[in-house]
Amino acid sequence: MKMPEAIGSQMFAPCGMNCMVCFTHCSTKKACGGCLGNDESKPGHCRTCLRKNCAAERELSYCYECSDFPCRRIRDLDRSYRKRYGVSLIEQSLFVKENGMELFLRNERKRYTCTACGGVISLHDHQCSECGRVTSG
Repeated sequence: MKMPEAIGSQMFAPCGMNCMVCFTHCSTKKACGGCLGNDESKPGHCRTCLRKNCAAERELSYCYECSDFPCRRIRDLDRSYRKRYGVSLIEQSLFVKENGMELFLRNERKRYTCTACGGVISLHDHQCSECGRVTSG
């Protein structure tokens, strides 16, 4: 899949993840519409996500809007993402809170667009969804 001209805000998950660069989104022929999209083509673990459901129960769109942010669930996920992928979901959330979604998604588009073909580079495996090129991450 080619990187779109702009990443839609529905691709920013409540936890701070950019769903556009999620391995599942990049690797499937029927890509999901992101955490805030409909559940039709989402994998089971995304449909039952405790963080997304918690935000919804509190009538929040994003975890950073919560007075408990960052809660244990977010801290645990952040720790895992920092260790495994070198990305902090807490830092991403705080960036969006302080600088706005549009700037964050513009930066993400630049960061995760394959320079060889314009495809989407997965955060999880650093592989381009279009040409298969693997970057150093």
